[in-house]
Amino acid sequence: MKDDDRTHEIAALGDGAQAESTFAALAAPLVDEALAQNASIHAEASPESLHQLRVALRRLRSLWWAYRPLLDKTENTRQRALYRFLADAAGRTRDWDILLELLTNAKDESGASSYLHEVPASLHEARERALATSRETLINADIRSVLHDALARTSKELNTAPERHALQKFAAARVRVAEKALRKRMRKASRAKRADDESLHDVRKSGKRVRYLIEFFGPALAGTSHEHTLKHLKNMQQCFGELNDVIASVALLRENMHLFASEEEAHEALTFLKRRRKQRQREAVRLLKKA
Repeated sequence: MKDDDRTHEIAALGDGAQAESTFAALAAPLVDEALAQNASIHAEASPESLHQLRVALRRLRSLWWAYRPLLDKTENTRQRALYRFLADAAGRTRDWDILLELLTNAKDESGASSYLHEVPASLHEARERALATSRETLINADIRSVLHDALARTSKELNTAPERHALQKFAAARVRVAEKALRKRMRKASRAKRADDESLHDVRKSGKRVRYLIEFFGPALAGTSHEHTLKHLKNMQQCFGELNDVIASVALLRENMHLFASEEEAHEALTFLKRRRKQRQREAVRLLKKA
């Protein structure tokens, strides 16, 4: 996601800033980013626009999670579920893009089987079908109205609440909660006798949440330098993201083995992905043990 002026706006609010009145300054740029990427998808649907839409929606989910203690629980849960639904709508096509990229790279690796010389056209056709479904889902969801309505409703709820919370104290508390959950999941994943994809996925999700919260609240986290933490989280996100990509590709390929010209070609592609998954699993576990 592109840089924006949120951190500057928060810093300008000073020590007396309130969590409630800061919400809109944090949420509005995310809504704008999601809508811009959604428009790009309808115009071109590049892999990058699909990825950036998912990122913006995930950040929105994390922001609503951060403000959960100040919001109606039922409505907050509904909003976060909606962002996940929209992200998943874009995600299915993005999963195809990742699978196609992995298989395209596979034919260039030494030792690759002759079966992987070309990615079957049927897989590209499946990607286009997934894209049509993604576009239709996002159009029917009326994402512009949905996001603007969510921003307006939540801002109103926060700004009319009878109680006020100092932004600095609120932000620090929510970051601590997220960091505690991350440490717990890292311990669980690192102590597993064998690589556990579900536990590693939980670490990835928790790491992203901590990173997003630190990026949201940056200047409000006074007296604490998070530069080193952010650098570590970005490295971890890169490693765990690559693992998640391969895991999703294995699952997607298994669902679509019939699209290959032959059983041998399908199994060769699956073998390559499984080998890559094991490699990524080892890298993720090593990173956890070094933390």
